Amino acid sequence: SGMIEDGTAIGDGLATAVSRLQESDAISKVVILLTDGVNNAGSVDPMSAAEIAKLYGVRVYTIGVGSEGYAPYPVQTPFGTQMQQMKVQIDEDLLKKIASETGGRYFRATGNARLREIFNDIDKLEKSKIDIQEFRKKYEMFLPFALLALGLFIFEILLRYLVFRKIP
Repeated sequence: SGMIEDGTAIGDGLATAVSRLQESDAISKVVILLTDGVNNAGSVDPMSAAEIAKLYGVRVYTIGVGSEGYAPYPVQTPFGTQMQQMKVQIDEDLLKKIASETGGRYFRATGNARLREIFNDIDKLEKSKIDIQEFRKKYEMFLPFALLALGLFIFEILLRYLVFRKIP
């Protein structure tokens, strides 16, 4: 019905990213897989998606986000949506295997500061030369001065022939 089901579909997400990158001319093809759980949805096995990524030369950096334990999760009940404490798990073994299979690395982020550090680390690992085209829009500034000069010229002609004219 067009609705995305609840859950974590690591394999589907990775396969979709690889299919987008397979036609790319980029020298370095990278996927950053950010997840807060275990693969519990989707139709593509995560390791199969990792093998496809390797086949197309896509490096996958995996990041496990959050902490293990319990977290509030919205659940539909007969009384509407209610928050219930659900067990949070991160399948670190799977994420490490995906990263290893594709030539990437696994990272663990337990907070925003650590996530920022991880992105900086990945940025240092992945350097590609790209062509940058710079465009500058020029604004001509002479028009007000040209109009002022024209106005003064017309004013001078009017003064010469109307006010300061010579009477023979």
